[in-house]
Formats: sequence, structure tokens, C-alpha cells
Amino acid sequence: MRTIRDFRGMLMGLIVSIALYAAAASVFACTRVLYVANDGTVMVGRSMDWGEDLRSNMWVLPRGMHRDGRGGANSVSWVSKYGSVIVTGYDIGTSEGMNEAGLVTNLLALVESDYGKPASGGKVISMSTWAQYVLDNHATVAEAVADLQKEEFRVQTIVLATGRPANMHLAISDATGDSAIFEYVNGKLVIHHGKQYKVLTNSPTYDQQLAIMEYWKDAGGLSKSLPGTSRAADRFVRATFLAGAIPVEASPKYISGSPQQKFQYQAAMSVLSVMRSVGTPLGYSLDDQPWVSSTIWRTVSDSTNHVVMFDSAMTPATFWVKLDDLDFKPDAPVKKLELVGGKTYSGNATDKFVDAKMFEFADLNDLYEPPAK
Repeated sequence: MRTIRDFRGMLMGLIVSIALYAAAASVFACTRVLYVANDGTVMVGRSMDWGEDLRSNMWVLPRGMHRDGRGGANSVSWVSKYGSVIVTGYDIGTSEGMNEAGLVTNLLALVESDYGKPASGGKVISMSTWAQYVLDNHATVAEAVADLQKEEFRVQTIVLATGRPANMHLAISDATGDSAIFEYVNGKLVIHHGKQYKVLTNSPTYDQQLAIMEYWKDAGGLSKSLPGTSRAADRFVRATFLAGAIPVEASPKYISGSPQQKFQYQAAMSVLSVMRSVGTPLGYSLDDQPWVSSTIWRTVSDSTNHVVMFDSAMTPATFWVKLDDLDFKPDAPVKKLELVGGKTYSGNATDKFVDAKMFEFADLNDLYEPPAK
């Protein structure tokens, strides 16, 4: 049986591991929380922490779109089976999204990621399209796990103009509450698959995040003591505790009481309150910890009712989009809801999307430099 002393020793080792990676960490961090109500309603909360304005926009992508992995001659290619609503980063890649089947993807930073080298002539996919590949091709987590674990292609990360790789791990969930975390550790794909994997932050790797959580459970109980910094490991512990503390009642439902279709869904607001609670204040930074970044936006994705709520920390804007009211047919146009430049919306913004030219996913062979503000 493990003792408190055992856990303390393990925790010290993990802290040292985190410190070794800290100096190399990029200036971004995120938190993802999966919520399942007692009536089966499934939601995912996500916060985006970034060192600057990510110039995110929301997009509607229909079925039948031809895509490739943006990795040159050996890129994997596919045609989208499902339409999706996504949030981009710099309009060069999918940072998260939900498809019309209720499958949700979230990319979060993991500086320890090591994707390894693809086999000679092996298929590859750019980090910019990894989450989109899952949204385009799968309705459930089980389908995605069965596909990705075959490793018919190798994820390769894009490199920013600063020379830093955009290292990420991927969280996915579906309308049944199933969940999976995908990481590349020491060149190998590691998959954590199961409904118990509800919370994800950043460093260290997921197995070590779970170990840290066990330490806090055994060190007097989470209700008595919670770590309070903005480090990923601390956010993991707080988010786990808070997600388990909010009500599991999902009533009342979405109701239409005005032209804006008022959003009165207690569970969604509870999940959003968790994401706000684990966020980093806007403008907060530490000279000796440049990887601690401000929370710039949050989302709550309702897989059961096919609704995505967006909450900006940079402008006074919280709104939602109903996927069931969007056109995902193969001949439907790509649509964009512009968020850059301080654009704000309120209530149901589903009808605010406009036809737009599809953005280009970042190519593995290019160095990406964010546009001037």
C-alpha cells in the first residue's frame, strides 16, 4: 500500500521533471473538463490560455470537403464525412471543434511531446489538421481510437517562426461521455481511453498528471486543500475537484423565449463557471515563468444538444451556436463568424455566420509567423 511519504517522494520527482521542461515551454496553456449529467447530457469545457491574441475565428465546415495532412507528397488525404463547427488559431489550424454527431476535439499544449520520425515513405499529418481529421472522419471516440491506434500516419508538429515547435496532445469526447487522450511520448503514440479521463491540462504527460492527482487525494482530501498556482499540474487538481463539485442536474433545457432564443441551461453555465475558476487573469504574467499565459477565451461544447458556447475574456462577449440549425450538406458553403478585431455577439449567433473562402491549414514545410496586430 502506498503511503503519504511515497506520494511525497513521487510528487517531488514530478516537480523536478516539470521544472526541467519549464524553460522550454511555449507561452500557452489550456484546461479541458468533461461533464456528464445524471440524465446523460454531455458537455466539454475548455479554456484557451495564450501569450497574445490568437486571432481565433469560428468556422462552419460542411461534409464532402477534400483535405490532406499538409505534409507534402506523403500526406494522408481524406474527404470529410461529417460537418463541423471549429475554432481556429490564427486561421491556420483547428484548435478545437464539434462535429454534427457531437464528437468534440480539443488540442492542448504538451511541451514534452515527441512525435518521432515517420517510417521511410510513411504517411504524415500536420499538427494543424490533426483535430480536424478526427472531426471529419468519426462520430464516436471508439471509432477514432480504433482508427488512430492503427498508426497509418504519423503526426508531425508545425514549427513557429520563433523556432519553437507547436507541441500538442489531443483530447476527444462524444455524446455518450466516452473520452480519450492522445499523446506522443518518446516517439510512441500513447492513448488513454475511458470515461474516467475527464480533465486534461498541459505538462507533464498524462500518466504523471494522474499520479499528481492521486497524491492530492491521499494528502488530506481535495476539499481541505487545493493548489492555487496557474501551473498546469495545479490547474488539473483544481479543475478535477470543481468539476466533481458542481450539480449533475441538467435542467432546465434550452428554451426559446425570444427571437434570440434565450440560453437558460444551468449545466452549461456550471461548466463555464469551472472554466472561469481555473483561468488565468487577463494580463497576468510572471517574468520567471513565461509559460504562464492569460486565459483569452473559453468554450462549452454540448454534445447532447449540439450547441457550442463561446466566452471571450478579451471582450464583453458570450454567445452560442446551434449546430442543428446549420447547413452541413456537401454542397453547402464554408461559413465564418469573425471574432478578431474585437467583434462581439450576444445570445444565439447561429445566423451571424457569413459565406467565406476556406482558410489554409499550416504546412509542415513552412515556418509560421503570426500576423502583425
